[in-house]
Amino acid sequence: MKNLSQRLVAGDAPVAVEMPQAASFALPEKVLQFGTGVLLRGLPDFLIDKANQQGVFNGRVVVVKSTDGGDITAFERQDGLYTVGIRGVEEEETIERNVVCAAISRVLSAKSQWAEVLAFAASPELQVVISNTTEVGIQFAPDDIRQDTAPSSFPGKLLAVLYTRWQAFGNDPSKGLVIVPTELIPENGTQLEKILLELAHRNQLESEFIDWLETANTCCNSLVDRIVPGLPAADAHQQMTQELGYQDDLLTMSEAYLLWAIEGDARVREVLSFHSVDKGVFIQPDINQFRELKLRLLNGTHTLSCGLAFLSGFTTVRAAMEDKAMAGFISNLMLADLLPGIPYPVDEKIAQRFAMQVLDRFRNPYIEHRWLAITLNYTAKLRMRVLADLLHYTERFGKVPQYVALGFAAYLLFMRATEQQNGKWHGELHGETYPIEDSQAGYFANLWEKHADEPAELVHEVLANEALWEHDLTQLPGFTDRVTYFLNQLLEVGGHAAVKACFITKAAVS
Repeated sequence: MKNLSQRLVAGDAPVAVEMPQAASFALPEKVLQFGTGVLLRGLPDFLIDKANQQGVFNGRVVVVKSTDGGDITAFERQDGLYTVGIRGVEEEETIERNVVCAAISRVLSAKSQWAEVLAFAASPELQVVISNTTEVGIQFAPDDIRQDTAPSSFPGKLLAVLYTRWQAFGNDPSKGLVIVPTELIPENGTQLEKILLELAHRNQLESEFIDWLETANTCCNSLVDRIVPGLPAADAHQQMTQELGYQDDLLTMSEAYLLWAIEGDARVREVLSFHSVDKGVFIQPDINQFRELKLRLLNGTHTLSCGLAFLSGFTTVRAAMEDKAMAGFISNLMLADLLPGIPYPVDEKIAQRFAMQVLDRFRNPYIEHRWLAITLNYTAKLRMRVLADLLHYTERFGKVPQYVALGFAAYLLFMRATEQQNGKWHGELHGETYPIEDSQAGYFANLWEKHADEPAELVHEVLANEALWEHDLTQLPGFTDRVTYFLNQLLEVGGHAAVKACFITKAAVS
């Protein structure tokens, strides 16, 4: 079977695959990308290629491989081409697309081809830097950026690129770059810029360069969200290979949904012109609303549903969404309780659309997201993702968010540790044990032993624990009573029956 390559693209395209136009391979190199990972291939590179096919951005990507692991031969063998297998749900419609992306022109090794990286840094066509070097990539290291070999850290490499560019073009402000890190840390662009400036001073670089670094270049905060599992398992890969009609060692599976929120001004919008080809890309002066939406609606709903869904007998998110009662709980939790409680001003239309997209993602039949995995660090996730929403909801409406209360009660029951195995606490459900991987597992084991027959006392003690929540949650009017009521229900009738009863309860107290 033939390998994916430019020659294959130029021939008879398989019916099941969307191939790039031949003109794509002649486009100038405009982007320097640090990282070869699947998220970059499945989101930024995918978007750049999409724009190129529509004649919008008209630029290709030079990729720098910074780590020693793996190799770049697959990129060389396939002329930088790879297939994105898009699988998911959009507006309750199942999506199956196979798209060959031609955004990547070449991949350079930082270790062995650093001189070529610096040569590209001086290209007049270069406009954009993109990175995804994991969360630990944006950290300070005392690099000497004037050495012949690549600096050890990503900020060091980037500073060397920018310094080389300044040496080539001087103080020309038009040769500054738009830099968009996608590492999943808050204020990633701001943090990167601080490190670049600290490194520049540490390396005693010219004051003129430092001025150019600050004024001509823009480090954008950004937020990315797309599940990109990458290469499928061996059996699935073999099956897809037969469907595609060619061998692709860089095959990248991805969900249909994508979000890329970038903090920037008119210049950033002009340079990143690919934003116009996909409604999932936002360039705005403030992207905090997207961070809040993701944290409260996606992460918060996951956190408040995981214990309840698991106790109700559902293993995966998709399985829960196939059950009418559980799907109704998840939807109402998100739309009726969490969305109105977001403690940040958000655009109502954007928020509603985001919520509907989250529900579509939960229904994705191609992704097996296990509820038990979401319970990891349960207590910390509740505090970080849900607490501010709960406080704002009760302050705004003066009543208890019922679905939040049920989710909180399920958390308390899930945390009922019964035994330790190899130093880890476990709970029990229908005669089977399950792991409780939470720093507070021992605390809850003692609490349940102390109040085994007193659910109301247990609820009060947990909610009053300011060390857990940084607030005394018993002061929220009615919340203690509702959590106690739902915990008793869960103990008496079980998770699924409690979910069904919640809708009746909600109607009675609203």
